[in-house]
Amino acid sequence: MLDCLARTSSRPRYAFMVLSLIAEVASPEGEAGPFIRRSQEQLTLRDFLCDSLTPMGMRAPRRRALTERVASDLARQKLLPADPNAAERMINDEVHRRVRASGKTNLSRAVSELVSAGLLKRYYKGYAVDHENRGAQRHAVYVLCGIARCLVGSRASASISSTELTAAFRPAPQQTMPLLHFSGLE
Repeated sequence: MLDCLARTSSRPRYAFMVLSLIAEVASPEGEAGPFIRRSQEQLTLRDFLCDSLTPMGMRAPRRRALTERVASDLARQKLLPADPNAAERMINDEVHRRVRASGKTNLSRAVSELVSAGLLKRYYKGYAVDHENRGAQRHAVYVLCGIARCLVGSRASASISSTELTAAFRPAPQQTMPLLHFSGLE
């Protein structure tokens, strides 16, 4: 599986963390989403994944710069309350919102690579009708497939077929370059 990620993903370690988090909350059938319960709150799967991966990207200088930029933006727009505690909460909430929005972009890229690698399937469940397109209160559901099913644990490992295991470990076909002939160089 790691070899597959290394070949197909621009950020294989990040993609593996995403896959591991999905497996952590997946049902025995390997399906995760559209909602995840965390402590007392219910989050969409994408919000849960973004929030879970946020500590990996917390570089102190970048986070401080973002916090300063948010504080400056809110002050310029005269939106900061006079109470320093309330102002700090407002700044932290806005930083969290921006970090989550940025994280969703990274998450979407990683999920698309996992889908292309055959390790994940994605579909959407929605308010009115289940539909493959997102929007209109439809939320992502990810399903582990192929060798990624082994991440769910022993309760699902029995359902991985030998065909899936063989296909997952089969090396990628090697591409050969055509030989070039140069006339007059003999």
